[in-house]
Amino acid sequence: MVMKASLQLKMGAQLTMTPQLQQAIRLLQLSTLDLQQEIQQALESNPMLEISEDQESGTDSDQNVNSQSSDGLKVDAETADNAGNDDSGTGSEEHAAPEPWENEDWQNNSEIPDNLPVDTAWEDVYQSAPASSAPRSEDDDESDFETRNSVEETLQDHLLWQLNLTPLSDRDRAIAHTIIDAIDNTGYLVQSLEEIHQALAEADDEDPLEEDEVEAVLHRIQFFDPPGVGARDLQECLLIQLNQMPEDTPLLGQARRLIKHFIKLLGSRDYKQLMRRSRLTEDQLKEVLTLIQSLQPRPGDAINSGPSEYVVPDVIVTKHQDRWRVELNPEIAPRIRVNAMYASYIKRADSSADNTYMRDQLQEAKWFIKSLQSRNETLLKVATRIVEHQMAFLEEGDEAMKPLILSEIAQAVEMHESTISRVTTQKYMHTPRGIFELKYFFSSHVSTDSGGECSSTAIRAMIRKLIADESDRKPLSDNKIAALLSDQGINVARRTVAKYREAMHIPPSNERKGLS
Repeated sequence: MVMKASLQLKMGAQLTMTPQLQQAIRLLQLSTLDLQQEIQQALESNPMLEISEDQESGTDSDQNVNSQSSDGLKVDAETADNAGNDDSGTGSEEHAAPEPWENEDWQNNSEIPDNLPVDTAWEDVYQSAPASSAPRSEDDDESDFETRNSVEETLQDHLLWQLNLTPLSDRDRAIAHTIIDAIDNTGYLVQSLEEIHQALAEADDEDPLEEDEVEAVLHRIQFFDPPGVGARDLQECLLIQLNQMPEDTPLLGQARRLIKHFIKLLGSRDYKQLMRRSRLTEDQLKEVLTLIQSLQPRPGDAINSGPSEYVVPDVIVTKHQDRWRVELNPEIAPRIRVNAMYASYIKRADSSADNTYMRDQLQEAKWFIKSLQSRNETLLKVATRIVEHQMAFLEEGDEAMKPLILSEIAQAVEMHESTISRVTTQKYMHTPRGIFELKYFFSSHVSTDSGGECSSTAIRAMIRKLIADESDRKPLSDNKIAALLSDQGINVARRTVAKYREAMHIPPSNERKGLS
C-alpha cells in the first residue's frame, strides 16, 4: 500500500488562552493570603518589580458611581464600570494608569557622601522599602512571628509533658506511654485494659505484668489535664470531672448519683422519671443539670483546637449618611510598581542577552501589574452589585436576605458566570453585620403565597428564630415549624425544614426538651 502526501486547507474557530489571560484568571481566583504570597514571589523573581513607597497607587480607581436602588438609598461605590467587561476580567488599554517609570522622581535621590562619620548607622544612608503601606510596630512583628511559627500542640504532647513531670518507675512510665498512645484526639481510651496488658506482657516475659498495674497507671493519667482524659466511656469521663471538683460544690453528690445510676434517663431527657427515681425537686434537678452541662464530654477538644484560620476581608462596606460605600481593603496587598531605574537601563536597539532579559522582565512586570489591576476592578464591581441587591440584609439582617444567583450578577456586570464564581470564592466582605464570604449572599429561593420569593438563607434565619423562642417543655417539631412558616406565606416541606435544621447543627425536638 502506497501512502500519498497531500495538502488540505481547513477553516475553524479555536480559543487560545494567552499567557496574560491565564495569569489574570489565576490571580482572580486566588484568596487574599494566596495573593500576598504570589506578589511576594513575583517581587523576589522579577527585578523590575518593587513596592511603591507612596500612598497613591495607580491600580486604584478613583471614579465614583452612584447607583439608585429600589428603596431610595444610594450605593456610593468606587467602581470601575468603564473598564473592560470581558470574561477574563482584564482591563482595557485605554484606562490603564500611566507607567510609573515615566516619572523622574527617582533621579532626584541625593548622593551619598564619600566620607561618613564613624558612628553612622546603616539606616541613616539606606532607606529600605516598607513591606506594606500600614505601619507595623516591633511588638506586632514579634507577635506575628510567634503566631505563624508556633508548633501546634497535640493532646499526646500535652499528656507526655505532664508525664515527664510525674515521678514514676521505669516500668510504670512504659505503661503510661502505651496508655497515652491509645488515647484518641477526643481524650478517650480506645483500647481496653486487657489489650494493653496483653501487649505489654508479651514484651516482658521475665517479669509478668499484672492487669492491676495497668489500671493503677491509668488512674494516675486520669488525673492529668484536661479533666476527664483517659476515660473509657462518657459515664466515666463525666464522673472523673465531678470527682475533681471541690467537695463543697452544691449538689455535687446528686450529680454523681445521676451520672452513675440514671445516665440513660438523662440522655433520653425523661425528666419526670428522673425526678421520681432520684427524689429531686424540679428546682434541684435544674441545678444538677446546669452542673452536668458545665462538664466537657470531649475533653481532648480543649487541646486539639486546630490551627487558627485567619480571614482578611477583600472588600469593606460601610454606611455614611444613608449611603453604602463599597471599597477595596487597602491592606490586602502591598502596592507594587515597575522599578524606574532598572527600566531606564533598557536600550531599544540593543539585542544583547542582558538587554533582552531585562526587556522580558519588564513586559512580565507590566502584565502582572495589569492583572492585579484587573482583579481589583472585577472584584469591586461584583461586590458593588451584591451590596446593591442585598441592601435589605445590611439594614435588617438574615431574614431580609433576597434570593440571588450567579447569573444575575453576571448579567449585571456583563461577565461570564465562571468569572463571577472565581471572584466570589474565598473572597470576604467586611460589613457592619460581620465578615461574610461573597458566596454567602447567593442562595436559592422558595415561592411564597403572595407570588414573591424568599431565599433559603432567610428561611434558615426564621427557623433559628422560631427555635430560639420555643418553650423548653414543648420544643417545636419540624412539622410545627413548617406549619408556622406556612402561616407566614412560605411553603416549605417538613423534610426541607429538617435539612435546614441539620445544616445549622440544631438537634431535633426530642433532644431540645428541657426544664423551663
